[in-house]
Amino acid sequence: MTIRPSYAIAATAAIALALAGCTEKSDTDTDAIAVTATDDSCDVAKTESTTGNTAFSVTNNGSKVTEFYVYGEGDRVMGEVENIGPGLTRQLIVALNDPGTYQTSCRPGMVGEGIRADFTVTGEAKSAPEEGSLLAEAADGYKRYVVSQTVALEETTRNFVNAVKAGDIEAAKAQFPTTRTYYERIEPVAESFPDDLDPRLDLREPDVEPGQPWTGFHRIEKDLWAQGLQPDTNAMADQLEADVAELVNRVNAEDFTFDPVQTAGGAAELLEEVARTKITGEEDFFSHTDLYDFQANVDGSQAAVAAVRPIIDERDAQLGLRIDQRFAAVDEELAKYRQGDGFVSYDTVNEQQRQELSNKLDALLAEVSNVQAVVAGQ
Repeated sequence: MTIRPSYAIAATAAIALALAGCTEKSDTDTDAIAVTATDDSCDVAKTESTTGNTAFSVTNNGSKVTEFYVYGEGDRVMGEVENIGPGLTRQLIVALNDPGTYQTSCRPGMVGEGIRADFTVTGEAKSAPEEGSLLAEAADGYKRYVVSQTVALEETTRNFVNAVKAGDIEAAKAQFPTTRTYYERIEPVAESFPDDLDPRLDLREPDVEPGQPWTGFHRIEKDLWAQGLQPDTNAMADQLEADVAELVNRVNAEDFTFDPVQTAGGAAELLEEVARTKITGEEDFFSHTDLYDFQANVDGSQAAVAAVRPIIDERDAQLGLRIDQRFAAVDEELAKYRQGDGFVSYDTVNEQQRQELSNKLDALLAEVSNVQAVVAGQ
């Protein structure tokens, strides 16, 4: 991905400062596992742990922006931390509640499969949170939210696809940003599934690797705004609808549950999405509808925080109050660019205005980045 230092790296630095002291022991009573990433290596200090929350402290000693993932069975993403600039250190807490073999991965340049290694977890499987507990209520509450968003996503995608296939370009353009809103609110959930579900839905053109098919929202965006409908546009629309249906089915599966620690991490991840591609205008390059995505990511982050809020209030009530203030400040800044039921085109927002948005986002990120450690009991 292309990263513009003036915004994305500034946000990363803000998070790094906020997390500088968050390397206390997790409920496994082990220190955070040091991970040293370079442009061609991924040195994980320990390759085993016991069941429960495992903390990693990831330092990027390379020249490229990197990210760190922990994968479970079937390449399901158990946890991730993105946008780690050169010289920065970030923390990730992952709930590894079942014994088995997992994989760690550093991704220099944030592309490809990454540099992977096995990571072994031993011990007794951790049971689900006790029914009625704050943790159980957080997991159930967030799943209800995600399910509601996928229901709306499926319906609006169907309408969007119908407009595309009917050749009604103006209707499709109007529906594009509002349909994506439901996806952007829950994007970390889509990213957690294997089989490249998120790239199939949301890959941007600069991130397409040689030989990789390009499908999803942004491929159709290019057809609508830049090059006109293509011979395969209808096929791309059908594929988008099928991939959204796959996301809906996976979220609604009986065995699919949410871990509050991962939910808390997703709250920060959604804001990182804004720092990485929305602030810079790289996300919706053809339509310039980035502010819709910006607001959706913020809304989704706020919903994730709300799900774990009773835990925050019990363990660090002042953090919750600070987060409220920061969310309000970002919403107030975004409101300046409202136009009717939507937003102005992002190419009309100048550099100074983008910097103001970035400053408000940085302050919010610095607070929300503390939530995962609080929920994990650190």
